[in-house]
Amino acid sequence: MAATAPSRRLLNLSASYRRPEKGEPMRRLAVISDVHSNLEALRAVLKEVGEEDIYCLGDSVGYCANPNEVLGLLRDRKVKTVMGNHDDAALTGETGWFNSRAAMAVLWTRRTLTEEGIEYLRRLPLDLRVEAEGVKTYMAHGSPDDRLWEYVDPRTHEDLFPHYLSKTGCRLIALGHTHVPYEWRGEGGCVFNPGSVGQPRDGDPRAAFAFVSIDGGRSSLEFRRVEYDVEGAARKILDAGLPSQLAERLRVGL
Repeated sequence: MAATAPSRRLLNLSASYRRPEKGEPMRRLAVISDVHSNLEALRAVLKEVGEEDIYCLGDSVGYCANPNEVLGLLRDRKVKTVMGNHDDAALTGETGWFNSRAAMAVLWTRRTLTEEGIEYLRRLPLDLRVEAEGVKTYMAHGSPDDRLWEYVDPRTHEDLFPHYLSKTGCRLIALGHTHVPYEWRGEGGCVFNPGSVGQPRDGDPRAAFAFVSIDGGRSSLEFRRVEYDVEGAARKILDAGLPSQLAERLRVGL
């Protein structure tokens, strides 16, 4: 597991959302993560999602070549979004925890962001709490213990999932950061990762996200994959002078 980096963010630590229609069935919501400035992938996912409420688990920027356009689309679509480690690094310029290719993308993103994009990132909370039909949901980029940096993999963290559920007081936890979708269920609830919209790493290059439905106090997940213009996104990476390996990753989904 990767080393854990300290979080230096002191403001906008958390946010909560509750639908006002008490007792009414909640529409299913979409959970996305790790868009990483991939405009083509985000557009394809938003088209698939339609009018459902959308929550994003961070890393809206980094790696790909359209950070401002992605942030504008998330803002216009009113996507409720948390801070990711690439988002934070784009603000601070601190790249010590990244490999060279990721660091180059962070610094390029930092130079490219408009003032509007910077302000959008500054306002992002580190986590979100959502409640519907009595089901409390916690959302963060990394984990409840390290919201920006911890990589949560069921192969290494399964024994910690009951701790996460107890610590947050929630029955449903949505985490990003690893770019690999999974679902774990235990007696205390469910922990899941919807996968990555903009840079999948599970061998499938299609954009990934998940629908969450809550009915009668119970949650269910539907994982989705969406085709998008991979070559268009890859070509933009190369045209921007970003590392060619970042373009190749989109083609192979790793």
